[in-house]
Amino acid sequence: MDIIGQITKQFALQRWQVENTVKLLDDGNTVPFIARYRKEAHGTLDDQVIREISERLEYLRNLEKRREEVRDLITGQEKMTDEISAALDKAVTLAEIEDIYRPFRPKRKTRASVAREKGLEPLADKIYAQEADSPYPLEMAAEFINEELGVATAEDALAGAMDIIAENISDNADIRRRLRNLFEVAGVVTATAVDPETDSVYKMYYDFSEDVKKIAGHRVLAIDRGEREKFLKVSVTLDPVKASNVITGVTLSSNGSNCTETVRQAGADAYTRLICPSVERETRNNLTEAACAQAIKVFSLNTKELLLQPPIKGKTVLGLDPGYRTGCKVAVVDPTGKVLDTGVIYVTNMHTDAQKAQAKKLLRSFIDKYRVNCISIGNGTASKETEMFTAALIKELGADVSYMVVSEAGASVYSASKLAAEEFPQYDVSLRSAVSIARRLQDPLAELVKIDPKAIGVGQYQHDMPPKELDAALNGVVEDAVNSVGVDLNTASAPLLSRVSGINAGIAKNIVAFREENGAFSSRAQLKKVPKLGDKAFEQCAGFMRIAESKNVLDNTGVHPESYAAAKALLDLCGYTPANVKAGEIGDLKAKVELFGKEKTAEKLGIGVPTLDDIVKELLCPGRDPRDELPAPVLRSDVMEITDLKPGMELTGTVRNVTDFGAFIDIGVHQDGLVHISKISNKFIKHPSDVLKVGQIVKVRVENVDTAKGRISLTMLFKPSEEKSE
Repeated sequence: MDIIGQITKQFALQRWQVENTVKLLDDGNTVPFIARYRKEAHGTLDDQVIREISERLEYLRNLEKRREEVRDLITGQEKMTDEISAALDKAVTLAEIEDIYRPFRPKRKTRASVAREKGLEPLADKIYAQEADSPYPLEMAAEFINEELGVATAEDALAGAMDIIAENISDNADIRRRLRNLFEVAGVVTATAVDPETDSVYKMYYDFSEDVKKIAGHRVLAIDRGEREKFLKVSVTLDPVKASNVITGVTLSSNGSNCTETVRQAGADAYTRLICPSVERETRNNLTEAACAQAIKVFSLNTKELLLQPPIKGKTVLGLDPGYRTGCKVAVVDPTGKVLDTGVIYVTNMHTDAQKAQAKKLLRSFIDKYRVNCISIGNGTASKETEMFTAALIKELGADVSYMVVSEAGASVYSASKLAAEEFPQYDVSLRSAVSIARRLQDPLAELVKIDPKAIGVGQYQHDMPPKELDAALNGVVEDAVNSVGVDLNTASAPLLSRVSGINAGIAKNIVAFREENGAFSSRAQLKKVPKLGDKAFEQCAGFMRIAESKNVLDNTGVHPESYAAAKALLDLCGYTPANVKAGEIGDLKAKVELFGKEKTAEKLGIGVPTLDDIVKELLCPGRDPRDELPAPVLRSDVMEITDLKPGMELTGTVRNVTDFGAFIDIGVHQDGLVHISKISNKFIKHPSDVLKVGQIVKVRVENVDTAKGRISLTMLFKPSEEKSE
């Protein structure tokens, strides 16, 4: 198989791009490093495409490995033929290869294997041959009566022969391929209630059917879960006439043989007893795998957008982890994330006026003493009452303080983890959670990398996903997010460092230990002194590390050390010095490069144009954080209830989750509203993520409010030129 050719065709790339990308991957380079620092080699492919190439490469290599394994297994049985070898060569999926191997696979005891042991295979072959002048099958069967082998009558012999024919038909790779395709294009997914009288969240699927080729992934996952929870019975059905036509078209002779009807009956048995259950399982597995792949894609996209939410820099933040019985935990952190103070307050309706007064007193003292700018409130239990208390306090104070409700998904997982215990041994679990909630507002990326991505909760059915595939996808997302931003080498935690290209958990701990023992890093070159951080790891990670305090301004940019000479030569060429870069006095650098000519400049510097573009971008803005270019989070100082909402109201909200069927928007009433996919755009869109992303600030109109069920229906507000036609 020409693996490079297949990938080239699938991704519509040029062969040299794929060849170079595969070589870079095989040489042990990470995806972020390849995407950022080897652009000339692969033609500026982005990290997502490179990951997809890597995944496809692994699949095709496994396919090739299995192809050769099957070839060797069949050859070892001395049953290899030119026809089988050619079929193996043509197979393009693992399923096709397994279909070819099926007749040769060692079988458990079956009705057919028992019949073979009774010596009935020659009879089966004679019947299946359907010769024009053959006797009736029962007459032929009489010759195979053998009481010693358990064949007492001609009927017994014929039944055994038909079992063999049925199994042979079932093992026919061509028939299975055709039926598998037929299930995909003409199959129908059906679901019915186990008990129609039982109410459940799956009620909409109690009498449900939809074509296999049309059913949406989120419905597949819902049906699967309903079946696991014993509310639904699910099947994939196919018109039996269509299935029969496939089998008879391959197996039946048209010469009017007396055996043809027996072969037809054996084919019907093969389909009902052997093929249909197997292909139905395959079809359902394929639907589930496709649904999971889509859900993982959506979850990955949402997670990346959440990780890349803009930080609130330079602010002292007060974090509130709401609670009823045990109270609301409080933590104040300075702009660097250092914990300044902690406490517990009681602010819900189950607490006394005296307790609430004491809570106000404590928060006032924290706000005044530490000059708190922002309050971060977790969105869990008692969040709404805590938010109302906070809004009232801000109004009383009249101070320049605002608040934001943040997702506390995973905060409890983190606060009870070994990592949190090492970071905050002096605090109990609940106070660690308040610290995490405060830091999520300051720098979502730095805080959320400490949490298992599955616990962040911005997907659909993520807990139903295959763990291996989900972990691989989410780890890739976290890696891409961290490396797209870069990390401050002198402040980054070990968990954050471990997500940097080329750095594992052990080396990350060594970096922190080296920093604690020797003081702050003064240059990227010092990384080479860290134990177990070799040349390859340095090559992979150095460009993603930032050192604001370094004397070399390039150490605080995304320029890789391997390109320092080119960057300095560029500055010389344009009449600048590193001091000009630090002072921000190179505003016309880009114009000068364009005046000289990009290709000519790149050639003079010994680099490619993509690398030149990146160097110019980094020199113009040392320490650049791409998140700063995004709209700032919506901070609030007042509060609304769901009962305050009326149809027609226009509000500003934040996208909290994007799913296959729509997006959930936080409009400040504790309960997120849903914008259905049909209300997102005035144009047809395949998926809500085509228009919306997590963290995006949007304007919406309230369509409907169901206060009893806590449901809010919203529609996007379009610009005048985009308004939907009535």
